[in-house]
Amino acid sequence: MILIEGETKRVDCIEQMLPIRDALEVISGKWKVLILTSIMQGNRRFTEIETSIPKINPKVLSKELKDMEEHQLIERRVHEGYPVLIEYVATDYSRSLKKVMLELHAWGVNHRKRIIGK
Repeated sequence: MILIEGETKRVDCIEQMLPIRDALEVISGKWKVLILTSIMQGNRRFTEIETSIPKINPKVLSKELKDMEEHQLIERRVHEGYPVLIEYVATDYSRSLKKVMLELHAWGVNHRKRIIGK
């Protein structure tokens, strides 16, 4: 069973899992949601994003940014000039994940309290 807009509806197990799998493939890993959070908090330059996320490797950050751009979660903007300025901006599409991110945050806070006591 799955909860759909306030109603419980019986659906095929595969039918229920496919969209969840698709979503997890886009935002999976330990970095993507953190990178998106950083960008949404106003960190737009590569070094700002890198500095805001402890222990992220620059090579990993670069790979994740490219992947997120392919999935239309962020937009890479190049401002010509000297030096060339590159910014990463959250798309309207990525902002549709905000509720999910807030729920993950709330769950994480409660989990930390339950497991660690903090």
